[in-house]
Formats: sequence, C-alpha cells, structure tokens
Amino acid sequence: MYSSFYGFREKPFSMTPDTSFLFLSKNHQEAFAHLLYGINSQGGFIELAGEVGSGKTTVLRTLMNQLDREKYTTALIFNPCLSALELLQSISKEYGLPADEMMNARLIGTLNEFLLKENAAGRTVVLVVDEAQNLSPAVLEQIRLISNLETEKSKLIQILLAGQPELETILNRPEMRQIRQRITVQYYLKPMDYDDTVAYINHRIGAAGGDGRVVFAKSALKRIFHYSRGLPRLINIACDRALLAGYTKNAFVISGRMAALAINDLNSMSKRWWPMKRSIPAGLILIALLCGAGIYLYAGNVIDRIVSEDARLSAATRKITMNVLPTGTAIGLEEFAAGARAELTKSGRKENIAAVFNAVAPLLGISPLSGGEEVSSLDQVFRDREVQLYRYQGNLGGLLRLNRPAVLEINIQGLKDARYIALTGQNDNRLLIGPPVLGKSPLTAQELETLWTGRSYIPWKNVHKIPIIGKIGTQGEGIKRLQVLLQDAHVYRGNLSGVFDKETKEAVRKFQLAQGIDPDGIAGSQTLFQLYCTLDSGAVRLPGKKSP
Repeated sequence: MYSSFYGFREKPFSMTPDTSFLFLSKNHQEAFAHLLYGINSQGGFIELAGEVGSGKTTVLRTLMNQLDREKYTTALIFNPCLSALELLQSISKEYGLPADEMMNARLIGTLNEFLLKENAAGRTVVLVVDEAQNLSPAVLEQIRLISNLETEKSKLIQILLAGQPELETILNRPEMRQIRQRITVQYYLKPMDYDDTVAYINHRIGAAGGDGRVVFAKSALKRIFHYSRGLPRLINIACDRALLAGYTKNAFVISGRMAALAINDLNSMSKRWWPMKRSIPAGLILIALLCGAGIYLYAGNVIDRIVSEDARLSAATRKITMNVLPTGTAIGLEEFAAGARAELTKSGRKENIAAVFNAVAPLLGISPLSGGEEVSSLDQVFRDREVQLYRYQGNLGGLLRLNRPAVLEINIQGLKDARYIALTGQNDNRLLIGPPVLGKSPLTAQELETLWTGRSYIPWKNVHKIPIIGKIGTQGEGIKRLQVLLQDAHVYRGNLSGVFDKETKEAVRKFQLAQGIDPDGIAGSQTLFQLYCTLDSGAVRLPGKKSP
C-alpha cells in the first residue's frame, strides 16, 4: 500500500525471513562466529537459543547460504514435530538419500555410509534443526544416536539445535544429560541495543530501495526501541505500522507521535485478543459437543465432496499434462503445479540438466551441450565450461535482487533426483524460464514460487583467473588481480604487490564480514562470487531487468 508512495521496491519490514535484507548486529555477528567455530571444530552438538523474533532463523539461513558447498554438505529441518522415523526420512531426503525405508536401523545405515563418503571427500556434514524446543524426547534420543556416528578422530556430522528459551529448559532435564554433555558450543542470542536497532531500521529501508524520501525521527526510533526491546520481529511490526500511519497522513517524516499511535494500536489489538483467549476453554467444550453431533450427520457429505474434489483435480492434472488446454484457458496455481511436476518427472535427469544448461549458456557466452556430450551432474556440465555455481537458498524476492540468471531446484516429492528450471530473464513483471513448462514461458512469480524449493545455483565465471588463496606469502598475477578487486571494493589500500600478505588477507576478511561470509581470510569461490557481484564483473545480469 505505502511502498510506491515512499519509493520502495518492496515492503522493507516484511515478516518473512529474507537473507537479502540481512543485517548482522553485534550480537548476530557473535552468534554467527560461534556457530562457525562449532561447525569447524567438529565436536558434535551446537546450541543456539533466543527469544521469539530475535533473528535465529535469519542467522541460520545466512549460515546455510554462506557455507561453501565445496567444503560443507548441509541439511535444514524446520518442522521438528515429527516422529523419530519421520525425522530420519526427512534428513535422508535433505541429503538426497533414499527416504522410503520404514526401518530406523536401515536409514541410519544408509546415512552412515553417506557420512563416511563425505568425510573421505573432505566435506563437513552439517544438520540444522530449527524450532528444536518442539522436539519430543524420542526424537531427541534419535538425534543423539545420529551424533554417535563418528570416526576414530572426529564426528561425522555436526548437529546444530536452534530454538526458543524453552530449549534450554528441556536440555537441562536429567534425562537429557547425555545430549547436554555433548554440546560443545552454545550461544544465547540477545536482543539488539538501541544503536543496532537504529542501524537495522535504516539498513532495511535502504535494502528495500529507499532513496532518502522517508526518515524516522529520533523520537520515533526511541519509541520503537522501547516497544520492541530490540527484537527484530517486533521492530518490523512496529515500523510497518508506523509507515502505514505516515502514509495515511502523506508524511515523509515518521514522527514520535505516529510511532506512538502505531504502537498503541498494536497494544490494543493484543488486549482485545487476551479476553478472547481466556474464554476459549469453555467455547471449545461447546464446539466439541456440536462437532461430535455433527460429524455423524455430515460425514457422508464431506466424504462425497472430498472424492469429488479429488476427481476434479485429477482430471485437471491429466488435462494439463496432456497439454490440451484450450487457448486462453486460465488454470489455478495448484493445477498448474501438478501438471508442471508431472511433466518434469517424465523427463530424465540428464535430459533435464542438458535443457537447463542450454537455456543459460547463451547468457554466459558459452557453447551449449551437443548431443554426444556426457552429462553426469549439474556441477560437472558447468565446470566443463569453466563456469562455477554459487548456491543460494532463500525466497524469490532475495534471488531477484541478486539480479543474476539462476538454475532453480524444483520441488517434486518422491523423486530421487532433483529437477531444475532456469531463470533466464524478466519481461513485464513476468519471469522468463527455460525450458518452458507446460508450454509456458514466462511464468508469474506465484507460479514459479509454487514449484521452487528455495534452492538455486547461480552460474558465474572467474574471469580474472584468481586462484583460491589462503596461504600467506603466495605470489602471482592472480593475487595482484585480487588486490585490484579488493581495492575497487574499498577494503584494500596497500600496494599491488602480487603477494598475499597479512594486509591482503585482512582486506579479504573485511569484505567477508561486510557480506556475512565466514571471515576466514581465504578468497574462496563464495568470496570471489560476492566480490565479482559487488563490482559487477564475472556474474552476468538478468536480462530484461534494469540495473539498480
């Protein structure tokens, strides 16, 4: 509503975690460093706790995005309300392992073989469980058993449990002592202080495309901080409501009074909800009685409607899959998604990879695959053309802000091997894809989001041939080119010596910190991708979208 009025590309204070809006406060940076240390120390369990809305999920998603997939294999479980068997199946699926087995022991055996292979390849396997305060004792015990998978020297899997403060209480129970004793790193994420809160608000306004048209008065900032206590989620809620108040008054300065009105409105909403909550038990009894009587009377009708709806959807799916929709016929998102998944399932894995690669190749200026070339994996076909893949995990808004062609993983349950769609451009707010799905390209954002898992791969070229550097004293032209890029990024002021010295390594660390990357001082593929993107070099822009 107010976005165009204030010049925003999108709402700056959305409630959805979005790593493209990432702001690492002092506390978030410290949490990030603790998690990285825990993972790299390979000691076993890591614990991250914090209040609701403190930014735990954002930190976790950032961590997952920033772990170099050449060194780490990751999985995220964000629905812990599962049985022990369902948890093992979910973990197997996340790691691309067979997940249909119904026996815990066999799933554990397959997982152990996978972990040993990853260990032999030099990769660290990370399992992140969000909202871990909801785990049942049986599931926690299953996780403990998974943590027992190890070699003589180290654990085969690093397990990160993240949750609300109740997680601390659960893990401190006597029966949980075996897990508590295995936790090597723990961190409690505290709310932000006033200075970080102000910086956070300004950062999100800028990330949303704010051009200085709207500002929060100091009095408004103080009221929002007092209300939110430095919790990002409450800051977002208060700022969103305050911007709406400013919009209704055609104001570009959000005053303390506007912020107070917004906060009072939020408080009154919670007060209206509280009496309702207190009356729920009595109401539930009445509802239960009515439902009990009604179930018998209406069960037949409900079943008839379910069967009818299922038949309707099945027929629609068959119609879409057969590609015989009349010209101009509008179909629903569910029907489109069902047909698209059916079409992608029918295509073979190698055929799908080749088609996606050939859709992206012209944008990168590389030759497409010929019919006789071997296709073993998505990584391989790009590596053969000296193109690397940067892994992105997040939402569509964040991906589009990167403004790069990408290969998107498609969500198809029950399919062992992933299928992909290439994002190749934008045209009149539509997203161009390749190859077309159900004969359609472009798609709407809603159509694409219905299919996408949230994982994608952005192809880029190391055009300056900079080697992965970490050892002090390394010399060469590649290092001189790295120093030029760091200089252009305003983090290096030394000489272009061509020597990877302490000053150059510190410049790499500064850049990594600014980008939310593990600050190890090594110019790895992830760091180079971000450096190329920052300087608009090596990573091709998405056709059809204007440069910011």
